[in-house]
Amino acid sequence: MGFTFSLAVNLALNGIAIGALYFLVAAGLSLIFGLMHVLNFAHGALFTWGAYAGLMVWNRTGSFVAGLVAGALAGAGLGALIEWGLIRPLYKRPVFQILLTLGLMLVLEEGVKAVWGPDAQPLKVVKGLDGAIKVLGQNFPAYRLVLIGLGLLALISVYLLLQKTRLGIIIRAGVQDREVVQTLGINVRRVFTLVFALGGALAGLGGIATAPFDGVSPGLGSFYLLRAFVVVVIGGFGSYGGTAIAALLLGVTEQWVGFFLPRAATGLPAVLMAVVLLLRPEGLFKLGGGRAS
Repeated sequence: MGFTFSLAVNLALNGIAIGALYFLVAAGLSLIFGLMHVLNFAHGALFTWGAYAGLMVWNRTGSFVAGLVAGALAGAGLGALIEWGLIRPLYKRPVFQILLTLGLMLVLEEGVKAVWGPDAQPLKVVKGLDGAIKVLGQNFPAYRLVLIGLGLLALISVYLLLQKTRLGIIIRAGVQDREVVQTLGINVRRVFTLVFALGGALAGLGGIATAPFDGVSPGLGSFYLLRAFVVVVIGGFGSYGGTAIAALLLGVTEQWVGFFLPRAATGLPAVLMAVVLLLRPEGLFKLGGGRAS
């Protein structure tokens, strides 16, 4: 098949849609590390639990929007619980954080199988979004435009929350100087829990958003967690804007390489990460945020 304008448009749009999914799971990972300096390997499990919880609510209510809300709430709840019950005593012990969250990832994946079974759930169609829309004169699946919109909405919403609201100021101040903020009567522990809940909500939202695009399976979180780490490394650990750009870069590059060189697509994320680490070890953008103590 020769290269055509139609092909270029479809590859680019598909890449952006996949990049939006990568961003939803990577954004929470980047946010938690950038603000808290906690590398949460259980983050992929929040993606999976959000997918299954959202799908369950969607099946029972018939509302995709309700499913999205349920997925985000499931991720937020688990994220807050992990910080409150497990991470809080380990802020100064990063090695223990890694070991704990790695084990927790396995436990939560087994929990998914115990609750919903080991079988994968097939693609689920969103009524009204199962057709195609003309984009630059080309037919493009409507739901993939929704994915792009969700990614863009998450990017703008979290940016405005952190940069333009009183809560965002408290969050950033709390991780920069915990003692000073506490003297103002603010419960910094709750602020830290909120950051984990926000990161988990983004992951859970991304999980249920995959149902009409990629189906749902117990191992879903592991696949997207790997991509999320690649995105965070390329964009720069803790750089929220860098994470968004890197997610788009990986999504679009995977589509183009996958079409022209299918055998090379599998190892592409690792190759891109290796190249960035060799040329710019700190990632494309500098680290943002502070450190929790």
